[in-house]
Amino acid sequence: MITLKEATTKSELKQFVKFPFSLYKGNPYWVPPIIKDEVDSFDKNKNPVFKDADAWFFLAYKDGKIVGRVAAIINWLEVNEQGLKKMRFGWFDFVDDKAVSKVLLDKVAEIGKANNLEYMEGPVGFSNLDKVGVLIEGFDHIGTMITWYNHPYYRSHYEAYGMVKEKGYLENKFLFSAAHPSLFSKANELVKRRYKLRPLNFTKSEDIMPWVDKMFDLFNASYAKLSSFVKITDIQKEYFKKKYISFINPEYIKFVVDESDNLVAFAIVMPSFSKALQKANGKLFPFGVFHLLKAKKHSKDVIFYLIGIHPEYQSKGVTAIIFNEYYHTFTEKGIVNCIRTPELEDNIAIRQLWKHFNPVTHKKRWTFRKDL
Repeated sequence: MITLKEATTKSELKQFVKFPFSLYKGNPYWVPPIIKDEVDSFDKNKNPVFKDADAWFFLAYKDGKIVGRVAAIINWLEVNEQGLKKMRFGWFDFVDDKAVSKVLLDKVAEIGKANNLEYMEGPVGFSNLDKVGVLIEGFDHIGTMITWYNHPYYRSHYEAYGMVKEKGYLENKFLFSAAHPSLFSKANELVKRRYKLRPLNFTKSEDIMPWVDKMFDLFNASYAKLSSFVKITDIQKEYFKKKYISFINPEYIKFVVDESDNLVAFAIVMPSFSKALQKANGKLFPFGVFHLLKAKKHSKDVIFYLIGIHPEYQSKGVTAIIFNEYYHTFTEKGIVNCIRTPELEDNIAIRQLWKHFNPVTHKKRWTFRKDL
Protein backbone atom coordinates (compact mmCIF):
# COMPACT_ATOMS: atom_id res chain seq x y z
CA MET A 1 0.00 0.00 0.00
CA ILE A 2 1.24 3.46 -0.91
CA THR A 3 0.62 6.34 1.47
CA LEU A 4 1.30 10.06 1.14
CA LYS A 5 2.55 12.42 3.82
CA GLU A 6 2.94 16.16 3.49
CA ALA A 7 6.40 17.36 4.53
CA THR A 8 5.94 20.46 6.68
CA THR A 9 8.64 20.40 9.38
CA LYS A 10 12.31 21.11 8.75
CA SER A 11 13.10 17.46 9.43
CA GLU A 12 10.48 16.27 6.94
CA LEU A 13 11.66 18.74 4.29
CA LYS A 14 15.17 17.43 4.80
CA GLN A 15 13.85 13.93 4.06
CA PHE A 16 12.17 15.36 0.96
CA VAL A 17 15.47 16.83 -0.23
CA LYS A 18 17.51 13.72 0.60
CA PHE A 19 15.31 11.17 -1.19
CA PRO A 20 17.15 11.48 -4.55
CA PHE A 21 20.45 10.74 -2.76
CA SER A 22 19.32 7.13 -2.37
CA LEU A 23 17.47 7.00 -5.71
CA TYR A 24 20.62 8.01 -7.63
CA LYS A 25 23.27 6.51 -5.38
CA GLY A 26 26.28 5.53 -7.46
CA ASN A 27 24.98 7.27 -10.60
CA PRO A 28 27.94 9.14 -12.16
CA TYR A 29 25.71 11.69 -13.92
CA TRP A 30 23.48 12.88 -11.05
CA VAL A 31 24.60 16.10 -9.33
CA PRO A 32 23.37 16.48 -5.75
CA PRO A 33 22.24 19.82 -4.36
CA ILE A 34 23.56 21.31 -1.14
CA ILE A 35 21.00 19.94 1.30
CA LYS A 36 20.81 23.01 3.54
CA ASP A 37 20.35 25.38 0.58
CA GLU A 38 17.58 23.23 -0.87
CA VAL A 39 15.75 22.99 2.48
CA ASP A 40 16.06 26.76 2.91
CA SER A 41 14.58 27.36 -0.53
CA PHE A 42 11.43 25.51 0.64
CA ASP A 43 11.21 27.60 3.82
CA LYS A 44 8.32 30.05 3.58
CA ASN A 45 10.14 32.40 5.96
CA LYS A 46 13.32 32.49 3.89
CA ASN A 47 12.31 32.31 0.23
CA PRO A 48 10.33 35.41 -0.88
CA VAL A 49 8.74 33.50 -3.75
CA PHE A 50 6.14 32.42 -1.18
CA LYS A 51 4.84 35.99 -1.10
CA ASP A 52 3.27 35.20 -4.47
CA ALA A 53 3.15 31.40 -4.48
CA ASP A 54 1.90 28.45 -2.49
CA ALA A 55 3.59 25.07 -2.37
CA TRP A 56 2.95 21.67 -0.83
CA PHE A 57 5.64 19.02 -0.48
CA PHE A 58 4.63 15.36 -0.45
CA LEU A 59 6.48 12.13 0.24
CA ALA A 60 5.20 8.73 -0.90
CA TYR A 61 5.79 5.73 1.35
CA LYS A 62 5.60 2.00 0.64
CA ASP A 63 6.33 -0.58 3.32
CA GLY A 64 7.59 2.19 5.56
CA LYS A 65 10.16 3.40 3.01
CA ILE A 66 10.16 6.65 1.00
CA VAL A 67 9.61 5.78 -2.66
CA GLY A 68 8.73 9.15 -4.22
CA ARG A 69 8.31 12.89 -3.78
CA VAL A 70 6.66 15.87 -5.48
CA ALA A 71 6.23 19.59 -4.92
CA ALA A 72 2.81 20.96 -5.91
CA ILE A 73 3.06 24.68 -6.72
CA ILE A 74 0.72 27.54 -7.55
CA ASN A 75 2.38 30.75 -8.72
CA TRP A 76 -0.35 33.33 -8.17
CA LEU A 77 1.39 35.97 -10.32
CA GLU A 78 1.05 33.54 -13.21
CA VAL A 79 -2.56 32.72 -12.40
CA ASN A 80 -3.86 36.19 -11.60
CA GLU A 81 -1.73 38.51 -13.75
CA GLN A 82 -1.15 36.30 -16.79
CA GLY A 83 -4.42 34.45 -16.63
CA LEU A 84 -2.71 31.06 -16.88
CA LYS A 85 -4.77 28.70 -14.73
CA LYS A 86 -1.79 26.39 -14.27
CA MET A 87 -0.97 23.97 -11.50
CA ARG A 88 2.78 23.57 -11.38
CA PHE A 89 4.71 20.61 -10.02
CA GLY A 90 8.41 19.91 -9.64
CA TRP A 91 11.05 18.09 -7.61
CA PHE A 92 9.23 14.99 -8.88
CA ASP A 93 11.21 11.80 -8.26
CA PHE A 94 10.06 8.22 -7.84
CA VAL A 95 11.05 4.58 -8.03
CA ASP A 96 10.05 2.66 -11.15
CA ASP A 97 6.55 1.87 -9.93
CA LYS A 98 3.72 3.57 -11.80
CA ALA A 99 1.43 3.25 -8.79
CA VAL A 100 3.82 5.55 -6.90
CA SER A 101 4.02 8.24 -9.59
CA LYS A 102 0.23 8.09 -10.04
CA VAL A 103 -0.46 8.72 -6.35
CA LEU A 104 1.84 11.72 -6.39
CA LEU A 105 0.37 13.19 -9.58
CA ASP A 106 -3.15 12.54 -8.32
CA LYS A 107 -2.37 14.75 -5.32
CA VAL A 108 -1.11 17.53 -7.60
CA ALA A 109 -4.28 17.27 -9.69
CA GLU A 110 -6.44 17.31 -6.56
CA ILE A 111 -4.90 20.59 -5.38
CA GLY A 112 -5.22 22.09 -8.85
CA LYS A 113 -8.92 21.23 -9.09
CA ALA A 114 -9.56 22.55 -5.56
CA ASN A 115 -8.12 25.90 -6.68
CA ASN A 116 -10.11 26.00 -9.95
CA LEU A 117 -7.05 25.62 -12.14
CA GLU A 118 -7.37 24.27 -15.66
CA TYR A 119 -4.25 22.19 -16.24
CA MET A 120 -1.10 20.88 -14.60
CA GLU A 121 2.42 21.17 -16.00
CA GLY A 122 5.78 19.91 -14.86
CA PRO A 123 8.39 19.39 -13.89
CA VAL A 124 8.91 23.10 -13.29
CA GLY A 125 9.95 25.21 -10.33
CA PHE A 126 8.52 28.34 -8.78
CA SER A 127 9.83 30.70 -11.49
CA ASN A 128 12.02 30.98 -14.57
CA LEU A 129 15.19 30.93 -12.48
CA ASP A 130 14.39 27.44 -11.19
CA LYS A 131 15.11 24.08 -12.77
CA VAL A 132 12.83 22.86 -15.55
CA GLY A 133 12.04 19.78 -17.61
CA VAL A 134 12.36 16.02 -17.41
CA LEU A 135 15.35 14.60 -19.25
CA ILE A 136 14.33 12.83 -22.47
CA GLU A 137 17.75 12.38 -24.09
CA GLY A 138 21.29 12.69 -22.77
CA PHE A 139 21.26 10.39 -19.76
CA ASP A 140 24.99 9.72 -20.16
CA HIS A 141 25.99 13.37 -19.66
CA ILE A 142 26.65 14.82 -16.25
CA GLY A 143 24.03 17.23 -14.90
CA THR A 144 24.61 20.75 -13.69
CA MET A 145 23.68 22.58 -10.49
CA ILE A 146 20.84 24.29 -12.36
CA THR A 147 19.20 21.25 -13.98
CA TRP A 148 17.44 18.11 -12.77
CA TYR A 149 18.71 14.67 -13.68
CA ASN A 150 16.38 11.68 -13.91
CA HIS A 151 16.27 8.01 -14.81
CA PRO A 152 15.19 7.06 -18.36
CA TYR A 153 11.99 5.43 -17.08
CA TYR A 154 10.49 8.77 -15.98
CA ARG A 155 9.05 9.57 -19.41
CA SER A 156 6.96 6.40 -19.46
CA HIS A 157 5.40 7.37 -16.12
CA TYR A 158 4.26 10.75 -17.42
CA GLU A 159 2.79 9.15 -20.52
CA ALA A 160 1.10 6.37 -18.54
CA TYR A 161 -0.66 9.09 -16.55
CA GLY A 162 -2.07 10.52 -19.78
CA MET A 163 0.23 13.52 -19.94
CA VAL A 164 1.51 14.97 -23.21
CA LYS A 165 4.49 17.09 -24.14
CA GLU A 166 3.92 20.79 -23.40
CA LYS A 167 7.32 22.40 -24.05
CA GLY A 168 10.66 21.18 -25.33
CA TYR A 169 14.04 22.38 -24.14
CA LEU A 170 17.47 21.87 -25.67
CA GLU A 171 20.82 21.84 -23.90
CA ASN A 172 23.84 22.60 -26.04
CA LYS A 173 27.57 22.81 -25.57
CA PHE A 174 30.55 23.82 -27.65
CA LEU A 175 34.32 23.94 -27.36
CA PHE A 176 35.72 27.33 -26.45
CA SER A 177 38.21 26.82 -29.27
CA ALA A 178 35.24 27.23 -31.66
CA ALA A 179 34.83 30.83 -30.45
CA HIS A 180 37.28 32.34 -32.92
CA PRO A 181 37.65 36.16 -32.63
CA SER A 182 36.83 36.55 -36.32
CA LEU A 183 33.21 35.73 -35.38
CA PHE A 184 32.74 38.82 -33.21
CA SER A 185 35.80 41.09 -32.85
CA LYS A 186 35.08 43.29 -35.88
CA ALA A 187 31.35 43.47 -35.08
CA ASN A 188 32.23 44.32 -31.49
CA GLU A 189 33.99 47.54 -32.51
CA LEU A 190 31.32 48.44 -35.06
CA VAL A 191 28.41 48.01 -32.62
CA LYS A 192 30.14 49.92 -29.83
CA ARG A 193 30.83 52.82 -32.16
CA ARG A 194 27.43 52.88 -33.88
CA TYR A 195 25.32 52.79 -30.70
CA LYS A 196 27.81 54.43 -28.32
CA LEU A 197 28.00 51.41 -26.07
CA ARG A 198 30.71 50.15 -23.75
CA PRO A 199 31.28 46.97 -21.73
CA LEU A 200 31.56 46.80 -17.96
CA ASN A 201 33.88 44.21 -16.43
CA PHE A 202 34.28 43.41 -12.76
CA THR A 203 36.86 41.99 -10.38
CA LYS A 204 34.92 42.36 -7.11
CA SER A 205 31.40 41.17 -6.27
CA GLU A 206 30.65 44.35 -4.32
CA ASP A 207 31.16 46.40 -7.49
CA ILE A 208 28.40 44.41 -9.20
CA MET A 209 25.78 44.89 -6.49
CA PRO A 210 24.69 48.45 -7.46
CA TRP A 211 23.79 47.12 -10.91
CA VAL A 212 21.90 43.99 -9.90
CA ASP A 213 18.42 45.52 -9.59
CA LYS A 214 18.81 47.03 -13.06
CA MET A 215 19.93 43.64 -14.33
CA PHE A 216 16.77 41.93 -13.04
CA ASP A 217 14.64 44.70 -14.55
CA LEU A 218 16.35 44.05 -17.87
CA PHE A 219 15.86 40.30 -17.37
CA ASN A 220 12.11 40.89 -17.00
CA ALA A 221 12.03 43.06 -20.13
CA SER A 222 14.17 40.68 -22.19
CA TYR A 223 12.20 37.50 -21.48
CA ALA A 224 8.66 38.87 -21.13
CA LYS A 225 7.54 37.49 -24.51
CA LEU A 226 8.68 33.93 -23.88
CA SER A 227 6.06 31.35 -22.99
CA SER A 228 5.69 30.57 -19.28
CA PHE A 229 7.65 33.66 -18.23
CA VAL A 230 6.96 34.88 -14.70
CA LYS A 231 8.57 38.17 -13.71
CA ILE A 232 11.06 38.53 -10.87
CA THR A 233 9.56 40.74 -8.15
CA ASP A 234 11.45 43.37 -6.15
CA ILE A 235 11.60 41.22 -3.04
CA GLN A 236 12.91 38.27 -5.08
CA LYS A 237 15.66 40.47 -6.49
CA GLU A 238 17.12 40.87 -3.01
CA TYR A 239 16.91 37.13 -2.41
CA PHE A 240 18.62 36.17 -5.66
CA LYS A 241 21.21 38.89 -5.15
CA LYS A 242 22.30 37.31 -1.88
CA LYS A 243 21.94 33.73 -3.07
CA TYR A 244 23.69 33.85 -6.43
CA ILE A 245 25.78 36.92 -7.17
CA SER A 246 28.42 36.37 -4.50
CA PHE A 247 28.61 32.72 -5.64
CA ILE A 248 29.66 33.63 -9.19
CA ASN A 249 33.10 34.77 -10.27
CA PRO A 250 32.76 38.55 -10.73
CA GLU A 251 34.80 38.39 -13.92
CA TYR A 252 32.14 36.04 -15.36
CA ILE A 253 29.44 38.73 -15.19
CA LYS A 254 29.42 41.13 -18.14
CA PHE A 255 27.31 44.25 -18.64
CA VAL A 256 26.90 46.58 -21.62
CA VAL A 257 25.79 50.18 -21.06
CA ASP A 258 24.95 53.13 -23.30
CA GLU A 259 26.46 56.61 -23.17
CA SER A 260 24.15 57.52 -20.26
CA ASP A 261 25.14 54.39 -18.32
CA ASN A 262 21.77 52.73 -18.92
CA LEU A 263 22.05 48.95 -18.88
CA VAL A 264 21.28 47.49 -22.32
CA ALA A 265 22.66 43.95 -22.02
CA PHE A 266 24.01 41.50 -19.48
CA ALA A 267 25.36 37.98 -19.32
CA ILE A 268 26.01 35.66 -16.41
CA VAL A 269 28.32 32.68 -16.71
CA MET A 270 29.07 30.19 -13.94
CA PRO A 271 32.03 27.87 -13.51
CA SER A 272 30.84 24.27 -13.57
CA PHE A 273 30.37 22.99 -10.02
CA SER A 274 29.13 19.53 -11.06
CA LYS A 275 32.16 17.47 -10.01
CA ALA A 276 32.61 19.58 -6.87
CA LEU A 277 28.99 19.04 -5.84
CA GLN A 278 29.36 15.30 -6.37
CA LYS A 279 32.37 15.31 -4.04
CA ALA A 280 30.54 17.48 -1.49
CA ASN A 281 27.62 15.01 -1.56
CA GLY A 282 25.13 17.54 -0.24
CA LYS A 283 27.23 19.02 2.55
CA LEU A 284 29.27 22.21 2.71
CA PHE A 285 31.17 21.14 5.81
CA PRO A 286 33.70 20.01 6.64
CA PHE A 287 35.15 19.63 3.12
CA GLY A 288 32.40 20.48 0.62
CA VAL A 289 33.10 24.19 0.67
CA PHE A 290 36.72 23.57 -0.35
CA HIS A 291 35.64 21.51 -3.37
CA LEU A 292 33.32 24.35 -4.44
CA LEU A 293 35.95 27.05 -3.94
CA LYS A 294 38.44 25.02 -5.96
CA ALA A 295 35.93 24.63 -8.79
CA LYS A 296 35.10 28.33 -8.69
CA LYS A 297 38.75 29.16 -9.21
CA HIS A 298 39.97 26.36 -11.45
CA SER A 299 37.06 24.79 -13.39
CA LYS A 300 37.78 24.63 -17.11
CA ASP A 301 34.09 24.23 -17.95
CA VAL A 302 31.64 27.14 -17.78
CA ILE A 303 27.85 27.37 -17.95
CA PHE A 304 26.13 30.22 -19.76
CA TYR A 305 23.35 30.87 -17.26
CA LEU A 306 21.59 33.99 -18.56
CA ILE A 307 21.91 36.48 -21.40
CA GLY A 308 19.54 39.43 -21.59
CA ILE A 309 19.29 42.15 -24.22
CA HIS A 310 17.01 45.17 -23.97
CA PRO A 311 14.21 44.84 -26.57
CA GLU A 312 15.35 48.06 -28.29
CA TYR A 313 18.80 46.55 -28.87
CA GLN A 314 17.88 43.03 -29.87
CA SER A 315 19.05 42.03 -33.35
CA LYS A 316 21.62 44.86 -33.34
CA GLY A 317 24.68 42.73 -32.68
CA VAL A 318 25.17 43.70 -29.03
CA THR A 319 26.12 40.12 -28.18
CA ALA A 320 29.34 40.65 -30.16
CA ILE A 321 30.47 42.95 -27.34
CA ILE A 322 29.65 40.31 -24.74
CA PHE A 323 31.37 37.52 -26.66
CA ASN A 324 34.45 39.65 -27.16
CA GLU A 325 34.75 40.30 -23.43
CA TYR A 326 34.26 36.65 -22.57
CA TYR A 327 36.83 35.64 -25.16
CA HIS A 328 39.55 37.54 -23.31
CA THR A 329 38.41 36.30 -19.88
CA PHE A 330 38.13 32.66 -20.96
CA THR A 331 41.46 32.72 -22.78
CA GLU A 332 43.13 33.91 -19.59
CA LYS A 333 41.33 31.21 -17.55
CA GLY A 334 42.07 28.39 -20.00
CA ILE A 335 38.40 27.49 -20.45
CA VAL A 336 37.73 24.35 -22.53
CA ASN A 337 33.96 23.68 -22.63
CA CYS A 338 31.04 26.11 -22.80
CA ILE A 339 27.69 24.68 -21.70
CA ARG A 340 24.31 26.35 -22.14
CA THR A 341 21.33 26.04 -19.84
CA PRO A 342 18.03 24.58 -21.17
CA GLU A 343 16.56 26.78 -23.91
CA LEU A 344 13.08 26.54 -25.37
CA GLU A 345 12.93 24.70 -28.68
CA ASP A 346 10.88 27.53 -30.17
CA ASN A 347 13.38 30.22 -29.15
CA ILE A 348 14.80 30.64 -32.65
CA ALA A 349 16.60 33.85 -31.73
CA ILE A 350 18.82 32.11 -29.19
CA ARG A 351 19.73 29.39 -31.69
CA GLN A 352 20.73 32.03 -34.22
CA LEU A 353 22.86 33.68 -31.56
CA TRP A 354 25.05 30.61 -31.10
CA LYS A 355 25.02 29.00 -34.56
CA HIS A 356 28.55 30.07 -35.53
CA PHE A 357 30.07 28.29 -32.51
CA ASN A 358 29.23 24.81 -33.84
CA PRO A 359 27.10 23.82 -30.84
CA VAL A 360 26.11 20.22 -30.18
CA THR A 361 22.76 19.36 -28.63
CA HIS A 362 23.64 16.83 -25.94
CA LYS A 363 20.41 16.82 -23.89
CA LYS A 364 16.70 17.28 -24.51
CA ARG A 365 14.04 18.01 -21.92
CA TRP A 366 10.27 18.23 -21.93
CA THR A 367 7.62 19.48 -19.62
CA PHE A 368 4.39 17.49 -19.60
CA ARG A 369 0.81 18.72 -19.38
CA LYS A 370 -2.57 17.33 -18.49
CA ASP A 371 -5.90 19.14 -18.42
CA LEU A 372 -7.73 19.13 -15.13
